[in-house]
Amino acid sequence: MQAFGNLASQPERRVTKTTNKGYYEFRLAESQRGVDNSTTWYTVRVMLDENPKLNKGDFVKVTGKLKTDFYLSREGQPTGTLLIIAFDASKVFKLTAVPDGEKSVAAVVPKEAVKEKAPAVQQVRLQEPVQEKIQAQARERQVAAVAQEESDWSTLYS
Repeated sequence: MQAFGNLASQPERRVTKTTNKGYYEFRLAESQRGVDNSTTWYTVRVMLDENPKLNKGDFVKVTGKLKTDFYLSREGQPTGTLLIIAFDASKVFKLTAVPDGEKSVAAVVPKEAVKEKAPAVQQVRLQEPVQEKIQAQARERQVAAVAQEESDWSTLYS
């Protein structure tokens, strides 16, 4: 499963109770569009003992397995959360609009610099004898295809 959303909490390093292996855990808010536009909340456990280098508020893509985690709340009521056991969590860079008063990075680069780095495009023109030979081969293939089609039809009606 893949989920895209904003980090709602800073990733925290934790340790499993049984194997004492480290992992990182955080909350993820996935916003929906369309008829059901309520936010879906996930608890994400990145099962790698290396810092995912994510911060609260980052827009991320999480890939992993979706599970449900049921437990008793502090009040003693049964409750549950959606849990993603993730093997990948990476930051996604969203394109944002540039206000009219500011320059974008692309506008700062002069056109001359772009032309210098772009490879020159050369048109290749075939010599006339080569071009005629290619056209003749295409006509021969077309005639052979028509002859084959006619022989196929003749066997059906004989």
